[in-house]
Amino acid sequence: MRTGVQWTGTIGPRQTRRWFTYNWYSGWHVHWSMMPTSPRRGAPQLDWDVAVERAGSDRCTYWITVKNLTDRQVTFEGRYTIMNS
Repeated sequence: MRTGVQWTGTIGPRQTRRWFTYNWYSGWHVHWSMMPTSPRRGAPQLDWDVAVERAGSDRCTYWITVKNLTDRQVTFEGRYTIMNS
């Protein structure tokens, strides 16, 4: 298993934005998670959804839509885990 941070992003209050990351090997099972970099107690800060595009015979692009659930700007890490590398 391998883990890392693919990007750091900032999203405005109640905003929804989409990021993409490309040229991933399609034979890998990749899990994506978003982690806020500053704490805020009492409720979740982010929600996200992952879509995938088969960009070539052995490559793919991930499209990650992130939604800020708060009334404040949130900075976060886009983290990945390759389950079968």
